[in-house]
Amino acid sequence: MIFSMIRKRHRVHLCLVLIGFIASGFASCNRGHTNPTENPAASTGNRSPEPTPLSGFERDLQYVRNGGFKYVWVFSRKDGKRLDKNDGDYLRKNAPQVVDLATTDGKKAVAGSNFDLEPGNLELLKKRFVVEDYSGK
Repeated sequence: MIFSMIRKRHRVHLCLVLIGFIASGFASCNRGHTNPTENPAASTGNRSPEPTPLSGFERDLQYVRNGGFKYVWVFSRKDGKRLDKNDGDYLRKNAPQVVDLATTDGKKAVAGSNFDLEPGNLELLKKRFVVEDYSGK
């Protein structure tokens, strides 16, 4: 009877010791969680740079490029002034192949087309505008 009581007592102590080890293990282990005020990328050293916000021109150029056009041109006035309604009408009239036209900050127009303007009215457009070819860039 004493022998069976000692065993039972050892089992209780053993269970208490095991529970203590398990509890201390959970309390001391971080388990992959970081401090909410700490930046996880900074702690690992794998910090990726913040993306630079796009300018109006870059945003509009990307918009036209996302259209999947084969040719992309940028038109601006030779005097550097803002494009006005007459400039827009002139572009639409003399470049009817242009499908998408985005005006950037009022000074540049980004145009997209699947047709080459070179054999058409590109020389006429170059007399009035500064023309930059962004196709394939």
